[in-house]
Amino acid sequence: MIGAIVGDIVGSVYEWHNIKTKDFPFFRPDCFFTDDTVMTCAVYRAIRDFKDGAVPNLDRALTETMQLFGRHYPGRRYGGYFKRWIFSGAPRPYNSFGNGAAMRVSAAGFLAESLEEARALARSSAGVTHNHPEGIKGAVATAEGIFLARGGASLAEIRSALSAYYDLDFTLDAIRPDYEFDVTCQGTVPQAIVAFLESEGFEDAVRNAISIGGDSDTLAAITGSLAEGFYGVPDPIRRHALNILDDGLRSLALTFPEPRRPRP
Repeated sequence: MIGAIVGDIVGSVYEWHNIKTKDFPFFRPDCFFTDDTVMTCAVYRAIRDFKDGAVPNLDRALTETMQLFGRHYPGRRYGGYFKRWIFSGAPRPYNSFGNGAAMRVSAAGFLAESLEEARALARSSAGVTHNHPEGIKGAVATAEGIFLARGGASLAEIRSALSAYYDLDFTLDAIRPDYEFDVTCQGTVPQAIVAFLESEGFEDAVRNAISIGGDSDTLAAITGSLAEGFYGVPDPIRRHALNILDDGLRSLALTFPEPRRPRP
């Protein structure tokens, strides 16, 4: 899950100032965490508490925790519909297929003990807001990729599995010149997956994602979560990202489990 946070922080300064190269300072002094980090942490806490038996209903825990975190961090680039949901007294899903469903889903892939559980947790994490089929699909594909990556699957095996969700038959070099800002799952998740699949390490994966432009922080958050499952996060990068968080989020992030092999 720290991989999603790293991607969010590194990409934060490029969302509205896209670059089309992998040659850039990895952590600029003006990098910051956005809604991607806040909601990644919120979903983690809700799923963790549900799996620990501290809360009986996952959908309710997700709703309450996401609202709590969103209200505590109100100025972190939330989309308009989602911001209204955060402050609603009667929150309901609103048929969104935005890429927020995929950027916050890391915990589903990292905490699940089976592939079916990863999918189910992902469906729940998306469904409290992003209950459009494309929103659900983006979350499930990302969680499945994370689960497979931390379980020791090869890049070829992950590509094959995630091709059931999206057409991944393209390269970053081919799309980079014309790829534009897109906040949908269907216009972000495949690109994030390919950025991971073309990588040679964790940092390289994040650089791949940012190099194509678009919704840079969210692209890199999704790619970073997949890359963490496969490569882990190098300690210097992990420490730098944690130092950018405030005390509350840092304390929570320090409880994230290390990527581990799930049960067969």
